[in-house]
Amino acid sequence: MALRWSVAPLADLSPLALYQALALRARVFVLEQACVYLDPDGVDLLAWHLLGHEESSGELLACARLLPPLAKGPAHLLPEIGRVVTAPAARGSGAGRALMQRALLECARLWPGQTVAISAQSYLLDFYSSLGFVSVSAPYDEDGIVHIDMQRPPSP
Repeated sequence: MALRWSVAPLADLSPLALYQALALRARVFVLEQACVYLDPDGVDLLAWHLLGHEESSGELLACARLLPPLAKGPAHLLPEIGRVVTAPAARGSGAGRALMQRALLECARLWPGQTVAISAQSYLLDFYSSLGFVSVSAPYDEDGIVHIDMQRPPSP
């Protein structure tokens, strides 16, 4: 499955791209995972949005938001990758790994030499570990799903 990648701050997204990202996030996080929370939480205004569209159809199949240091407050000193999501139709195709690899490349470009943080759903611990992330917290509950804070040091 070939994906066409784009990354931009919120102000540079087209209305369609923003709609597609918010709709995909709501479909997976709110409906599929049954997490009732305000997804557009204000942090989107500070984020870079990584979007992976299917080459032929243009359908949004993967997205993540890349947060600069301090975007979520003074306790968040590192750049963070969040709202990592793949469409149900893209699961098992490698789109999730491609999304994270691209997210890490973009973080290295935007914030060179910095460790990157992620709040990982615990069932994805092995997946994120395979990308070089290491656990830095005990498991904790976020919106009824067990998460673990992880970090990935910069590549040499």
